[in-house]
Amino acid sequence: MPVELIEHRPKNSRPIQLVTSAGFNGMALSPAARAWAEANGFSGEAGRLLLVPNPEGGIEEALFGVGNGQEGALAAGSLAKSLPEGDWHFAAAPEDASLATLGLVLGGYSFTRYGKKPGKSIRFTLPKGADAGSIGRIAESVFLARDLINTPTNDMGPAALEDAARKLAKAHKARVSVTVGDKLLEANFPMIHAVGRASTEAPRLIDFSWGRKAAPKVTLVGKGVCFDTGGLDIKPASGMLLMKKDMGGAANVLGLASMIMAADIDVRLRVLIPAVENAISGNAFRPGDVLQSRKGLTVEIGNTDAEGRLILADALALADEEAPDLLIDMATLTGAARVALGPDLPPFYTGDDALADEIAKASAEVEDPLWRMPLWKPYEAKLSSKIADINNVTTDGFAGSITAALFLQRFVEKAKSWVHFDIFGWSPSDRPHGPTGGEAQAIRALEKVIAGRYGK
Repeated sequence: MPVELIEHRPKNSRPIQLVTSAGFNGMALSPAARAWAEANGFSGEAGRLLLVPNPEGGIEEALFGVGNGQEGALAAGSLAKSLPEGDWHFAAAPEDASLATLGLVLGGYSFTRYGKKPGKSIRFTLPKGADAGSIGRIAESVFLARDLINTPTNDMGPAALEDAARKLAKAHKARVSVTVGDKLLEANFPMIHAVGRASTEAPRLIDFSWGRKAAPKVTLVGKGVCFDTGGLDIKPASGMLLMKKDMGGAANVLGLASMIMAADIDVRLRVLIPAVENAISGNAFRPGDVLQSRKGLTVEIGNTDAEGRLILADALALADEEAPDLLIDMATLTGAARVALGPDLPPFYTGDDALADEIAKASAEVEDPLWRMPLWKPYEAKLSSKIADINNVTTDGFAGSITAALFLQRFVEKAKSWVHFDIFGWSPSDRPHGPTGGEAQAIRALEKVIAGRYGK
């Protein structure tokens, strides 16, 4: 890990002064440091780092601008890229020491599987008030999600995604079962089979569980479309460039599961990942086909590029059969969500107002942006079919993220609470706490909600 956290400050550790725009003039800086800052036009502007030299030509300290504070504690993540190697510490603990330190650790991430050089090595002394255990668990889980999404499909197909799930399950002594290929039909997962059968890699349903059987049931369902051509309704070339990330829901679900198990939260956790490749061959499912579902509803295929909701529907139906206390699904489901809210602000849908309030509060507290969208019942009529119980898409193209959520809701009846996240799973540009590439979204907020509800 490029940023290593340590408990005790070495003698050669150098301080980082966090400087606000409004507070710069009142800061207790040495005359030399203040003169150096003024000579360089530094006044605490957000994200700017200024290294202050010592008389010997080395570095005495660093000044880091946090502006007016609106950028949040995670903005400290840019220090991981801008600080020189060596030992560092905050001169004074930030207001949210844990979140600022987490931002610093997350900002040091780099994806090195294919030869990219790792970032510089920084040792950072844990500030007072920061929780080293929580920071480590969360960072490791975020990195897991990022690594899985960043890995291209030639190395992250359905079988490799299964291997990643098995590795995580084994690390925490979880119980795993996987249903593969035509066994899906025997086990009544017809839509997972239909979506994935055209690929040279067999579709599968990954199912693992952990925790006390008598504990509250928390079930996570993640969309695992390892690559999406669009099927016979094929995407244009530009639309396929990022389709390795279409298993971002599965990656984030695994990241969240990692957080829950590592923190030993007292729940009976179940993770369900339908893993497929939406490919094209002679046996691909077609527009106009009518598919049976596990729940018994028949689904007319209006578009084969709306495949994620099909595999989720079978998995949600299975999850719902045991009436979990909390059922969460995550999916890189619709472009409509990106049009509505952009790449950094995933919408979520739930009929549970109390749960929605908890998620919104946690989202703000841990700087994991989320926004509630409505399950607007009148739009459900847009999913009607003349020959089946439901169509997988609408004909007018309006409210695509909402209607996708309404489609999924048809497959959930018994769960005490259900929430659906339509995530992007990708950062299109560098941010202080992470580079361009695969991203964990919503899982830090969800970990806080779950720990708050069920933690020991």
